[in-house]
Amino acid sequence: MVGCLGPNGAGKTTLIRLLLGLIVPSHGRAEIFGRDSRRQAVAAHRRLAYVPGEANLWPTLSVAETLRLLGQVHGRVDQSYQQELIDRFSLDVTKRVRALSKGNRQKLILVAALMTRADLLILDEPTSGLDPLMEQAFRLCVNEAKQRGQSVLLSSHILSEVEALCDRIGILRAGVLVEMGTMAEMRHLSALTVEANFEGTVPDVTRVPGVSMVESQGSTLRCQVRGSVEPLLKVLASSGVLELLSREPSLEELFLSHYGSSAADVANVSATP
Repeated sequence: MVGCLGPNGAGKTTLIRLLLGLIVPSHGRAEIFGRDSRRQAVAAHRRLAYVPGEANLWPTLSVAETLRLLGQVHGRVDQSYQQELIDRFSLDVTKRVRALSKGNRQKLILVAALMTRADLLILDEPTSGLDPLMEQAFRLCVNEAKQRGQSVLLSSHILSEVEALCDRIGILRAGVLVEMGTMAEMRHLSALTVEANFEGTVPDVTRVPGVSMVESQGSTLRCQVRGSVEPLLKVLASSGVLELLSREPSLEELFLSHYGSSAADVANVSATP
């Protein structure tokens, strides 16, 4: 499971459209299961299923008719699993598409993709419009797909979703893949966060090697440290520290280390649904 992360305009959807052969690259090529994604698109598409962030469906068809049509187009449907998905996502198959809310339209295309048991699931903002319960149902289905040996490419603005689901994460910036790796491999992009409480005066750690972003309030010290924490720990231990907390950076912090924490950048990402 690979996550594709980046702010609006970074190139996530363009990347997916190139992989699907929906747009023509100015140069370069891509392969899916050894098939050229543009010249052999039909063969490649037999082994994948795609969920867009916004679905354009046939308004007069019912949910059941839409699923039947999309299943025929793909040519591969697990009927028993389809019914299980319909139940999980609480989807009313008798409703017309035009009567569905955005969330229910999203559930419809998720069921349509998942029911194929495709070897590759390409998901572009798949939980757009879903409530928290349905997001949990989605995560369960994706993890089941992974356990079955299916591959997943997930593009999302929801950082917690990418962090929870993906084995590897790629960060796009202005159409360029600037980082690719596991969470463990990408920890070097951001400093360790340290918070300490003291019984007396908070020590001055601004000159300690590797320490930055120092904040003190009352008897509490917060800072970030890169590299070895030993110099910082020596200062804290000699200053009457009562409580010490440290944590590794979250995916949000890793992301912001590439884009900065200005209001404009933060507005383009979301740590929670």
